[in-house]
Amino acid sequence: MPTRLNRVYIQAAGYHLPGSPVDNEAMDDFIAPINRISLRIKNKILAENGIQQRYYAIDKNGSTTVTHARLAANAIEDCLQRTNTKLDDISLLTMGSTGSDALIPGFAAMVQGEMGARPMETLSSLGVCASGIAALNYAAQSIELGAHQNAVVAAAEMPSRIFKKSRFAPRGYQSDFDAHFLRWMLSDGAGALLLTGNPQAKNGIRLKINWVHQKSFAGDYPVCMQLGLTEDRSKSFLDFPSSSEAEAGGALALRQDIRLLPHLFDVSIHEYVKLVQDGWVHSKGVDHFLCHYSSNRFIPVVEELLAKAGLSIPRERWYSNLTTRGNTGSASIFIMLAEFLETHTLNAGEKILCFIPESGRMTAAYMLLEVEAADIPLQIASAIAAPIQQDAHIAPPHDPHSAPQHLQQLLQSLASVWHEYRSQVWRSPIVHKLVSNQFSVDDYRNWTAQWVPQVREGSKWMREAVVSLTGEYSELADLINTHAGEEQNDFKILYEDYLSAGGTEALDNLQRNPGGDALNTYLHSLAATKNPLGLLGAIYIIEGTGQRIVPALLPLLRKQVDLPASAFRFLDYHGANDEHHLARWLSAVELVLAKDTKAASAILATAKRTAQLYLMQFEHILDT
Repeated sequence: MPTRLNRVYIQAAGYHLPGSPVDNEAMDDFIAPINRISLRIKNKILAENGIQQRYYAIDKNGSTTVTHARLAANAIEDCLQRTNTKLDDISLLTMGSTGSDALIPGFAAMVQGEMGARPMETLSSLGVCASGIAALNYAAQSIELGAHQNAVVAAAEMPSRIFKKSRFAPRGYQSDFDAHFLRWMLSDGAGALLLTGNPQAKNGIRLKINWVHQKSFAGDYPVCMQLGLTEDRSKSFLDFPSSSEAEAGGALALRQDIRLLPHLFDVSIHEYVKLVQDGWVHSKGVDHFLCHYSSNRFIPVVEELLAKAGLSIPRERWYSNLTTRGNTGSASIFIMLAEFLETHTLNAGEKILCFIPESGRMTAAYMLLEVEAADIPLQIASAIAAPIQQDAHIAPPHDPHSAPQHLQQLLQSLASVWHEYRSQVWRSPIVHKLVSNQFSVDDYRNWTAQWVPQVREGSKWMREAVVSLTGEYSELADLINTHAGEEQNDFKILYEDYLSAGGTEALDNLQRNPGGDALNTYLHSLAATKNPLGLLGAIYIIEGTGQRIVPALLPLLRKQVDLPASAFRFLDYHGANDEHHLARWLSAVELVLAKDTKAASAILATAKRTAQLYLMQFEHILDT
């Protein structure tokens, strides 16, 4: 649930970018490639991210020109200079960042000290891109509750000191793409906002924060972006005998696992869909969309996901300064907002939606601002913030984005079922063990042993369902028969994977676990009823698992389990083919609803039950 705010306003926004702009050619003077491989990585990344210039707080010799604390202080001073507020009028300072000049004390205390500010309450939010929004949320709630009248929230990033050649080159990361990647993506900068409960209008308007929403999915996914762990994340830099050995062991390299990034946008758009469903925002009512993406490469990714959800925001309403300001992590949204307010004339009633995804361990953050007419009394204006219930037209994240109007309500409900199921699967014991880098060949062999007899039944219950369909559903019967025919031998592929993993049991001796048994019994029972149209809900969950979950598990398996490629043929196949299967599923749903709109409730109910039972299958894998 978002934090609803009734009396919090942005009085001013400021930013600071150190030094002079550095274009792509001049980057080598600050952060140089260390070999040919490094150069190729640089050229590839710069060609995709669209950044043309950025700023560094180091000089060409690698010497620091401004401390991290001073970088933040400069942004705060710029913010305060844009209004009549003095530093002594501030009673709360909150800071967001990935780090500071010192490991201890907190960053906010360091910035307070740098500025020589009077005694005040402080908060340091440590994280990645969303840490600044976390700091903002605390400050906004403090004002909302009346604990403070004025607060400054700021975020600052200074990764250049990690990336400079003198520190990076000796580590020997010649072919470590995850370590090289961020060198060409991140740069230095800071932004700050002055929040108040007593706003002073400017040009006849004031800028109100309607709500802030942030949710972490760290319990679902492995670490995506990190500093302080070895490449395999098994050892902390503090576990090495010395700092020099930690450096040599790669524990002080900032890395990002780009293979996990698609999941960040997937869960983020789901959160947006939920906000729309609950009436907190409506895409058609968004006048300006400030989207923090780290690379232009992700623009079509966000656009496609919004389109699939039926919640597109026209590109002319998007705003980003990535090309000229670079990616400054947690500071990006603050710098973006400050520059946006400098360069745009706003009108009362306009809404500004800010989107901040964080890849650290998957966090989605949103903030909705509203331009308010200065002549609206504050006590009346505060009532406007309540969410307005409205229809949200969405399609599941893994279905074709051209969903017909009559399907949208069902797809909206199914997407919510999927979102909860996906999260629970990622937190199941078997997947959590995989995410935690504790998986073994025995675990994989045990998993496949229980999975084979479950998959073996798939085509059987589908064909039973075909027999139970009456003549009016002949087209549906043909689709299901085709699907069953394609999958009837899948269990043989999975059984061969089991053998490749060292399995020795005969095929007929393999047993489903309790969850698999319950799922199998349920599906066969339902298939035996007249016109079991609800089974389309079961197919939705089962095929969705193959398309959206399995491909993410496969790289983790290959990394941890020392087995030949022949042991993963089933997972490879489903990751590549289930998207096609889901397109067919959508056609089947269209056929059914064209004949019986009431079938939607049966499809939804079956999807919910199948998700519960499939999850039970995951949860029992480690029992034996």
